[in-house]
Amino acid sequence: MKSDTAGSRVISAAISTGLPPRPTTGRATSKRAGDIRWRMSDAPRQENIGNAKLKEVYRKGMLEDETPDLPTSFEDIRDAAWENMSEEGRAYVHGGAGSDETFERNKDFSNYRIVPRMLRGVAERDLSVELLGEELDWPVMITPLGVQTLLHDDAELGTAAAAEELNVPLCLSSLSSTPMEEVAEAMPTTPKWFQFYWSSDRDVARSFLHRAEEAGYDAIVLTVDAPTLGWRERLIDRGYYPFMAGEGVANYFSDPAFRDSLAEPPEENPDAAVDHFLDIFGDSSLTWDDLSFVFENTDLPVVIKGVLHPEDARLAIEHGAAAVDVSTHGGRQVDGSISAIEALPDVVDEVDGEVPVMFDSGVRRASDAFKAMALGADTVMLGRPYAYGLAMAGQRGVRHVVENFLAEFDLTMGLAGCSNVDEIGRDRLKHEREL
Repeated sequence: MKSDTAGSRVISAAISTGLPPRPTTGRATSKRAGDIRWRMSDAPRQENIGNAKLKEVYRKGMLEDETPDLPTSFEDIRDAAWENMSEEGRAYVHGGAGSDETFERNKDFSNYRIVPRMLRGVAERDLSVELLGEELDWPVMITPLGVQTLLHDDAELGTAAAAEELNVPLCLSSLSSTPMEEVAEAMPTTPKWFQFYWSSDRDVARSFLHRAEEAGYDAIVLTVDAPTLGWRERLIDRGYYPFMAGEGVANYFSDPAFRDSLAEPPEENPDAAVDHFLDIFGDSSLTWDDLSFVFENTDLPVVIKGVLHPEDARLAIEHGAAAVDVSTHGGRQVDGSISAIEALPDVVDEVDGEVPVMFDSGVRRASDAFKAMALGADTVMLGRPYAYGLAMAGQRGVRHVVENFLAEFDLTMGLAGCSNVDEIGRDRLKHEREL
């Protein structure tokens, strides 16, 4: 649900223009080496991130003969990332299910056209949103992605550090290469959520929920669109499944309940530990009624991720969901399914503001995010772009991608005539059939 009032924003001096900072009497909300962030409700207005970014780039290019050393477009970032990735890593991140039909259509938002409005007074733009009772600086989150060691040695800690620098919320995968507690420690001031794959071993499932809450995560994101593996031909052709090599299982190998179920600890018999992980990962027998287990074992709000049908959105709400996430799992599960952007309007209409609606799958550029929000999404989750940023240049690459995405979104919003996210409505879009 979009906030009824424009909330406070945080803009980091580490996203600075390269120009001297404005004098301010505001209160610093966090201070790290090279990073002071100011709560905008307590300080004079700082420059919008989009304008600031362009000034920084053009000033360096024109006055210092210095051009960006990292590419800007998604396609060029992906190409740079692929040069650093193994064949298996490329197959894991890039591939969709089956023929890639859903994967390809997921990326196509072109049926919807933005309709800009003029002379709307957009000098001061507020990108903040309210979500699950928290005021967030941006309408963008980092979506969960497992096995980030396939991308870069920085892995999840690099992604988390970049998210912390920009104050962009992150959702950590159950299948991370780094234990959830270590990632939480890397994000002391930024909201963080934990994506929960429901193990068939109830002791392990319970332990994951308890650990996430104790580590300081702010919400549980229950993925419901993966009751079993998808048919991913790039991985099948290579006979490659990273978890069988012990990749992406750090949360399991560090879990007390998981370790208690082994005859030998993973350090002594990793093959047996991997076999046990494969036996208990996921539970295709689950039904909506089983959600009571999750609510009994956490006090955190629970987001249901993977909703594509409006009736499932209704069931999620009836069973206690604090939010729903419209997602196709990046086109990696059902070949030929409805795309996320096609599903979004009906889900939004069914939910009708009762809980927030989140959106992921197919977002490559800020215009995609704008369109999703115009169709009713309250927050957009960014996936493959930051993943390729990580593969391209580690933590610095993630920051580069996410900061540029925020800057482009800010500019798109202003050019469309919106001074805050509440003004991004369906009246700012036309479907091609209306043209």
